[in-house]
Amino acid sequence: MSERGADQVVSRGGRWLFHVLVAGLLMTANLGFSIAVAEGRDLMVPKEQVTTEFEPTETPSLDVQQKGVPQSLFTWIKMARGYEVEWDTFGRKGWYTQDPRLKPIAPGTTLFSPDTPAVYIVFEVAPLEDPAQFAAQVFPVGADGKTGDRAIVTDSLEVPGHERYGFLELKKPSEQWPQGKYLVKIYITSLGQQPFHAVNQVGTMRFAVTDQPPAPASSDSPAR
Repeated sequence: MSERGADQVVSRGGRWLFHVLVAGLLMTANLGFSIAVAEGRDLMVPKEQVTTEFEPTETPSLDVQQKGVPQSLFTWIKMARGYEVEWDTFGRKGWYTQDPRLKPIAPGTTLFSPDTPAVYIVFEVAPLEDPAQFAAQVFPVGADGKTGDRAIVTDSLEVPGHERYGFLELKKPSEQWPQGKYLVKIYITSLGQQPFHAVNQVGTMRFAVTDQPPAPASSDSPAR
């Protein structure tokens, strides 16, 4: 082979090797870009949800409970006009524990007048090992039976560990309660968590506001 022919072969071989190297570099760059994009997606901070309830949540009604049958963490839970504070004793007069017992006033009341200062939900739970947060949201119910999207009243209560009693105070949203029906969503969660999240909802209760409520219910304490 002549010297010129050898140079042409080397030249063609060099160009071929150059093209192979360029193609390899392009493939590596594309692969690195894809990995970077994938890693970028994984490292993105999740977008905060506007609402925590993306579909209707069916939870049990706490309005009617069977005697002696606990519901969720509640030994019993009652809607009432108020509450009184009693004290448990060791069985000897004058010897008291540090755990007050709450007695609902007119337990089971579900009809209130527009000028009612507050609707109370009084409850007893099994002694808690850790503190917990109990909360409630009040939603208006339309004439078509549909629940409103926005809560008009909320309340929450932190119950320390080893205590059993508590209450939620649902104060009237303005000078008077608008007449109509209302749905109360009940939540239980650990301290530090978002109280009004759908996964923490444990039940519902209902009441109505009318300008002609019936006579107050009996103030007897709930069955123990």
